Amino acid sequence: MALLKPDFVLLVSCVDRKGLVAAIATSISAQDCNIVESAQFDDAVTGRFFMRVAFTAPAGMTVEKFNEAFLSVGSAYGIDWKVFDLSVKVRAIVMVSKGGHCLNDLLYRTATRYLPMEVTSVVSNHTTWQRRVEHEGIAFHHLPITPENKAEQEARLLEMIAQQNVDLVILARYMQVLSDATCRALEGRVINIHHSSLPAFKGAMPYHRAYERGVKMVGATAHYVTPDLDEGPIIAQDVSMVDHADTVDDLIAQGQETESRVLTRAVKAHCEHRVMLNGHRTVVFK
Repeated sequence: MALLKPDFVLLVSCVDRKGLVAAIATSISAQDCNIVESAQFDDAVTGRFFMRVAFTAPAGMTVEKFNEAFLSVGSAYGIDWKVFDLSVKVRAIVMVSKGGHCLNDLLYRTATRYLPMEVTSVVSNHTTWQRRVEHEGIAFHHLPITPENKAEQEARLLEMIAQQNVDLVILARYMQVLSDATCRALEGRVINIHHSSLPAFKGAMPYHRAYERGVKMVGATAHYVTPDLDEGPIIAQDVSMVDHADTVDDLIAQGQETESRVLTRAVKAHCEHRVMLNGHRTVVFK
């Protein structure tokens, strides 16, 4: 028997209270909607309650209609909530430099509909991947960065994000640091990927330096971008094991494969509205 495909997702965050879950479920049912997936987490440390509910809805249901009907429950329980129409794909800009492994994985998994998103354009400070991107019928924007034009180019980026109605910016091994102002302007809307050799092996050729130290694993971390470099709330992580026979090239290949896998996992969770911010941490529902 095939599972029902949900039409909407409701994300809930608030202080936990008795009767909260029942009130949420009753409100959804009262709108002739049917819950097909539900997950919750009660953070005993902060006292915050998090919930993700996926549900089918009758014809004519909209985010606005649901919000209007849910308002009484939301107000009574002090709920912060957001509803997403799953028929509307997340619109994303992908940013890349010279390393294309994460970009290629994202393009492939978007084309095969594994990722429920639309790539509106690709932005790069190099032209390395222009032909690859344009082959997919996606607009490519070359924004070279120098210390002198960084502010100007970031202003152009923000203009493109607004013009293209972008929901998410994906830094697919984009080797430029976004300014504090841009990070704040895009808070909660930028996902970055970096290798696990940080902070031990910063700068150029990290895998070579990791090899010289005889590391026994390589991995990657995907996180939301904040003004604190590479310290934003973590969405996904993974590692692959290394042994004494692996060469530098083996480490690089393993690292790139892991980076691609972890970034795609984080982007998928975000696009399926499974990630909720919990201070400096995240709640990621499966």
